[in-house]
Amino acid sequence: MSERINARLSQPLAEFVARMVGENGLYETPSEYIRDLIRRDMERRENQFLQDAILTGYRDLAAGRVFESSGDFKADMALLDEKEVSGWQ
Repeated sequence: MSERINARLSQPLAEFVARMVGENGLYETPSEYIRDLIRRDMERRENQFLQDAILTGYRDLAAGRVFESSGDFKADMALLDEKEVSGWQ
């Protein structure tokens, strides 16, 4: 199922979209261009989330906030919660 979205564009934006579509553009239709922009934004946001998670893990490691995994995810998450509450004391 798809949903229709209508948007008003200022003249400069409309002209830019017009250059991006058609015979000389990268896209066949404005809709194709908008869908691609949305997909790219979704991907960029997902990548940013992953980068932030990696950076958080690196900072934890650098600060010595580490523990050996038991191999049991639920148990490890419970231990992590305990360590967070105690301030890693």
